[in-house]
Amino acid sequence: MAIGIKDRVSTIGMGCSKFGERFDCSLEDLMVEAVNEALTDAGIEFNDIDAFWFGTFNSGLAGISFSNRLKSQYKPVTRVENMCCTGMEAFRNACYAVAAGVCDVAMAIGVEKLKDSGHSGLALPPVDSDRTSPELSAPAMFALLGPSYAHKYGLSIQQLREVLARIAYKNHANGALNPKAQFMAEVPMEKILNSPMIAYPLTIMDCSGVSDGCACAIITRAEDAKKYRKDPMYVKALQVAAGPAHSERHQSYDFTTVMETCHAAAVAYKEAGISEPRREISLAEVHDCFTITELVIYEDLQLSERGRGWRDVLDGKFDRDGVLPVNIDGGLKSFGHPIGASGLRMLYELWLQFHGKAGKRQQDDPRVGLAHNMGGTPYSCVSAIAIVGKELG
Repeated sequence: MAIGIKDRVSTIGMGCSKFGERFDCSLEDLMVEAVNEALTDAGIEFNDIDAFWFGTFNSGLAGISFSNRLKSQYKPVTRVENMCCTGMEAFRNACYAVAAGVCDVAMAIGVEKLKDSGHSGLALPPVDSDRTSPELSAPAMFALLGPSYAHKYGLSIQQLREVLARIAYKNHANGALNPKAQFMAEVPMEKILNSPMIAYPLTIMDCSGVSDGCACAIITRAEDAKKYRKDPMYVKALQVAAGPAHSERHQSYDFTTVMETCHAAAVAYKEAGISEPRREISLAEVHDCFTITELVIYEDLQLSERGRGWRDVLDGKFDRDGVLPVNIDGGLKSFGHPIGASGLRMLYELWLQFHGKAGKRQQDDPRVGLAHNMGGTPYSCVSAIAIVGKELG
């Protein structure tokens, strides 16, 4: 019988590079920036790590993309990729290896050098595509959620635009307080509302930033964590749901939800022992590739009731000083989205919050945090969820 991952492993150090247009540095520079911070944080040496899980979408092939640069001296390096869930996937696999007793100390690292690649986002044909269907841009795919959500819950498009602008405003206000964010500036609501249309009803200010960046975590068994530090971060749940494309091919899908996120959340909450996520989760980092995605995710993660997410946005529920802060580090919208790094970047913010190191973003004694990724389209994707906590139990 499966026993789950809850409280079996812990994080003892994390690091994150500055995100943004890092034309001044190489992939190696980004990794060194994040890895050195994590090692210093954990108080260990690079050679103390037994194995590495290296996540990147399109910035390297095989484990040698890591070992050649960081000189990991013949230790196991596993390269993983799961679209925008890549960083979370690296973390999940490293945690499973430690829990299984295969290694004592593991590192999960996610990195991407998008600004030098000549493209942004998931610029590859979808799996199983015969190339006869229209090739929609990422904004166009997610824009389909907007009119559907507005129609189902009785909003005008103008009302929806105001809700989405409020999400963008929130995330940029948070990112303005984050020295590692790509966009460190607040953006006035008027400017957001009047920004150029990209894919109706999404404007350029509804879209996340394309950036370079790296983040990593050092993992050990929960019973060993106190050998390294008195305040580790404990893993409560790790779940990934890969969809069967039911939503893409069945007329019952109404474009107001992401089924993969719903399934991953249900299993993750069960694994973590969470029955009331709106009350038990202190803060969340979610995959706001577009503002409409964040709105739908609120409801898919049960942070809002169905059809109430837009009202909760306007009421300030998810603001930095709200009852359940979301994307307090700026999210993909402001922090940026180097595909392989984003999942670990989310966990990095939870790590900072648990250790009182988030500066002006710091919350008052957060206990449980959630990180959510999704990669693909709203109707056919992979979704990943990690739940972490400050204490055992």
